[in-house]
Amino acid sequence: MPVTWNKSDWRNKPRIQMPEYTDPAALKRVEDKLATYPPLVFAGEARRLTRQLGEVAEGRAFLLQGGDCAESFEEFNADLIRDTFKVMLQMAVVLTFGAKKPVVKIGRMAGQFAKPRSADTETVDGVELPSYRGDIINGFDFTPEARIPDPARMLEAYTQSAASLNLLRAFSQGGFADIKRIHQWTLESTKDTEGYEEYHELANRIAESLSFIESAGAGDAENMKRVSFYTSHEALLLEYEEAMCRVDSTTDLPVAGTGHMLWIGDRTRQLDGAHVEFCRGVQNPIGMKCGPSIEPDDLLRLIDRINPDNIPGRMTLIARFGQGNVDKHLPALIRAVEREGKKVVWSCDPMHGNTIKSNSGYKTRPFERVLGEVREFFAVHQAEGTYAGGVHFEMTGKDVTECTGGTRSVGDGDLSNRYHTACDPRLNATQSLELAFLVAKELQERDDA
Repeated sequence: MPVTWNKSDWRNKPRIQMPEYTDPAALKRVEDKLATYPPLVFAGEARRLTRQLGEVAEGRAFLLQGGDCAESFEEFNADLIRDTFKVMLQMAVVLTFGAKKPVVKIGRMAGQFAKPRSADTETVDGVELPSYRGDIINGFDFTPEARIPDPARMLEAYTQSAASLNLLRAFSQGGFADIKRIHQWTLESTKDTEGYEEYHELANRIAESLSFIESAGAGDAENMKRVSFYTSHEALLLEYEEAMCRVDSTTDLPVAGTGHMLWIGDRTRQLDGAHVEFCRGVQNPIGMKCGPSIEPDDLLRLIDRINPDNIPGRMTLIARFGQGNVDKHLPALIRAVEREGKKVVWSCDPMHGNTIKSNSGYKTRPFERVLGEVREFFAVHQAEGTYAGGVHFEMTGKDVTECTGGTRSVGDGDLSNRYHTACDPRLNATQSLELAFLVAKELQERDDA
């Protein structure tokens, strides 16, 4: 980590996509209070995740990262956390079967409360107000009062994140994730749903194999009852990140206490910007979104700034170009990274580049476009002789109708049925699992080639 780095150095850098608080004294009180709170995650967990992502970078594991577009204070409940965790477990099993490799599981959970926006304001019926930037910053209701940035919201975000992490730790370590319970991970809303037959067949095969292993006295029964599950979010609101930054007592190195992994968005990855400055100094693994505007030389400079020691697992490059654009941008980035010998994880975010406005007026993402970008991502890596290491989805365990397509054939006219997102459309449980099977087939084909 940088010797001269200080957690407040970002304040001297250009800042974008962050709110201007109207009451500096109130902001200071919240920051001071958060600075006394326990960290949500710990340095040892972050180091373990870096090591596991290092296995992905070396082609020996696969990354599954998924969860909400933006978590909501109002929707917060234990059932939603459980159901999203269930879907992640199902997807991980399918991907493990396809990749024949361990799957590193990271949720967009317990901290994904802030969102960058394409415009500072939005207009409805001739009324212009500041844009909604996520519950940690302001309110979703279209009123002047709700849209004022309120620093007290950081305290609510901390409380909900702590509760979410507590439940996720219980689920992942307390027996809920026992592979023997694979049939019990199916959500009520998806039982007997078209498209789940393949999952149930796979679950039966796994159950039979486990029964044989147990009968033969082989395998680590206790180890099969637990999984490692990590949390992540976009490090957008830096006042919150700084307040929760801690120094690890075992290494004397700073660690972001808000989540195991942080990522820098495509809009905030300026080399001399505030977000890169903060993230370069913490020892957590760092993701970086790479959209069509990034150039190979800029990417290399960013990698050197954030990971100067070239530690495998420290950096995950999350490609988000949109279907039809992957082969226009990704090959040059891969070649630059390979030429310089940089150790990175390559992951595919097929969500953000495939957002459209439907005829009914809803923002949506066609399933076919999402799948198309994933296939293009794998094809480019195969052509370049490099490893397609992961996928990054916006998804939920709720039975929503926000993305069109999939085996249940969500159409434009169905979007209004259960369109619940506060920001961007998410894959529902059925679509998520279907996508996992299709990705698993891509992995199998690559191994067989």
